Amino acid sequence: MAEQILINGVLTSGIYALLAIGFSLIFGVARIVNLAHTAFYMLAAYFIFLFAHLLGLNVLFSIALAIFLTTFIGMVTYKLCIDPIREHEDSIVIVTVSLAMAFQETLLLFFTGDFLSPSTFVSGYVEFLGVRISWQHMLTLGAIFILLLGLWALLFKSKLGVSMRVTAQDREIANLMGINVGRICLITMGMAVLLAAIGGVMIAPISILEPHLWGEPLVIVIAVVVLGGLGSIKGSVIGAFILGFTETLVVFIVPGGGFIKGAVALMIVVFILWFRPEGLFGVVFEEERL
Repeated sequence: MAEQILINGVLTSGIYALLAIGFSLIFGVARIVNLAHTAFYMLAAYFIFLFAHLLGLNVLFSIALAIFLTTFIGMVTYKLCIDPIREHEDSIVIVTVSLAMAFQETLLLFFTGDFLSPSTFVSGYVEFLGVRISWQHMLTLGAIFILLLGLWALLFKSKLGVSMRVTAQDREIANLMGINVGRICLITMGMAVLLAAIGGVMIAPISILEPHLWGEPLVIVIAVVVLGGLGSIKGSVIGAFILGFTETLVVFIVPGGGFIKGAVALMIVVFILWFRPEGLFGVVFEEERL
């Protein structure tokens, strides 16, 4: 059972990490609390169901199309709905919740409220430490690892990453250095939605889809970001693994754990914040966030 807990824990934590990093990026760079973030995750999952399952398109083409469309929609909604009110944080919260609800109602209109299950991209399994792991799970784990590694390289080894980190620290200094802050915020939004879209595409074949899919992950993602420290990428990753493994342990060990896993994870967040209100890697003052 320990091997199964390890595998499921890594998978759950990886998905939470992708979502939390995207949420943390857009908050750290643009100071935007995007409550529609997990709605894009849900949208990508439905797109892959539509293209690969209903329309029967090629799997690789369906994946690319789902990710592209979701990212495009995310950037368009940012430019039209969020960017004009970027300095008004309260308004952004209302607008992003409204966007998430709009996506939810649109999916209800076209797909109804039925529970859907897309086909897996790859079939078969491999044995590891006496545990059978489907190739679909292996594909998901591999994609998450490559994405996290690539994101680290982008943020810390590229000029774009430097621009994003400078913007996150001080917008005025970034402007004085000739950095186009508006462009960096748009790119960051695109990256955040891209991570959510890839997470949705990867998780769709191994989960059940329904139009309220965005709600529960949003609560956990916010908890992960707060636990790790607002705006901290490292904190988001570590917080994702703490809560991901907590949920997995509760499901495997506690009878009926699937119904209380979220509550237990949130209790751990409250306990840690009791002793460290700024989160594990948060800052008390306006210091470096990325």
